[in-house]
Amino acid sequence: MIGFVHPPADAVELHHILSALADPTRLQIVKALHRAREGLNCTAATAPFLQVPKSTLSSHFRVLRESGLICTTKRGVENINVLRWDDIERRFPGLLPNILAFTPD
Repeated sequence: MIGFVHPPADAVELHHILSALADPTRLQIVKALHRAREGLNCTAATAPFLQVPKSTLSSHFRVLRESGLICTTKRGVENINVLRWDDIERRFPGLLPNILAFTPD
């Protein structure tokens, strides 16, 4: 079984979040997870990126996890990704709403 690395909420650092969101693909993944609220499996979250190799998408999810933006859990054979909205909002109030409000879909 795969063990996923998630930093504790109090260890999440702003520069890691901003670096992760600087990539357009990762930003669009975060937007998709925000719209889903309940989380998405990797296939649903990356449906708009069918031209991107799976290994590259896996790397994007790893960066998002390690930056503290998402939490990935196993549900059966699926990896379910959830945006850590509440954790980020407590640590950096207003950051995600402002970033997501000013980025195109």
